Amino acid sequence: MAKINLSKISSKAPKKTDKSEYKEKLKELTKEIGELSEKLYAEKRNNILIVLQGMDASGKDGVAKTVFKYCPPLVVDAHPFKKPSEEEFAHDFLWRVHKVVPAKGQIKLFIRSHYEDILIQKVHKWIDDKKAKNRLESINQFEHLLVQDNNTTILKFYLHLSHEKQLEKLEERKTHPEKQWKYNAADFEESKLWDQYMKAYEAAFNGSKYPWHIIPSDQRWYRNYCVALIVRDALKSLKPKYPTLKNV
Repeated sequence: MAKINLSKISSKAPKKTDKSEYKEKLKELTKEIGELSEKLYAEKRNNILIVLQGMDASGKDGVAKTVFKYCPPLVVDAHPFKKPSEEEFAHDFLWRVHKVVPAKGQIKLFIRSHYEDILIQKVHKWIDDKKAKNRLESINQFEHLLVQDNNTTILKFYLHLSHEKQLEKLEERKTHPEKQWKYNAADFEESKLWDQYMKAYEAAFNGSKYPWHIIPSDQRWYRNYCVALIVRDALKSLKPKYPTLKNV
């Protein structure tokens, strides 16, 4: 399997891609995801863990809001991973993760994830390369446990935004009234570490047991379509069905 090099992957939709056509396709995909997710919940045989990673302003919240808009509230749950609490710091780094993984019949969205502990910590040199490598191996074992022991389908998405587009979106948060609540001066400081983050992400991708999907994210409509297509196909492959009464 070829190693992922983000500098060689476009963050834009292919040329001549029709925006209106793909937005219509997205509508159909999201409706189908809603229908399939209800069957998944009713059947309670499988579950899906969706990891949404990306630099600030790449659209993690937007993907969650758009792709799963037709899913029943009981099916989909999102968990944002932020700075660990004192209690979480007192445990191993996966302790806070294991208790929020999806139950059977559920779709769980991780807005950021357990990978933060080998991304931001590595970039800021809070852990060294050896520690990061050991943690990645633990993550591989952890994800394997979920797949083998609880019928979990793991879908990992990296929202591949260009640095130029990120800076444009961060600037919007200063001036756009509906986006100012997202403004955080620290995001601009993190943006200065772009190259280091790209290297950390590539190390995570190329050392992962379960594959990552690199999603071009400079255009929201194409980003959402790509994620929705992969999610729909994963749900279809599980062939969920409504349980029926037996011996009635």
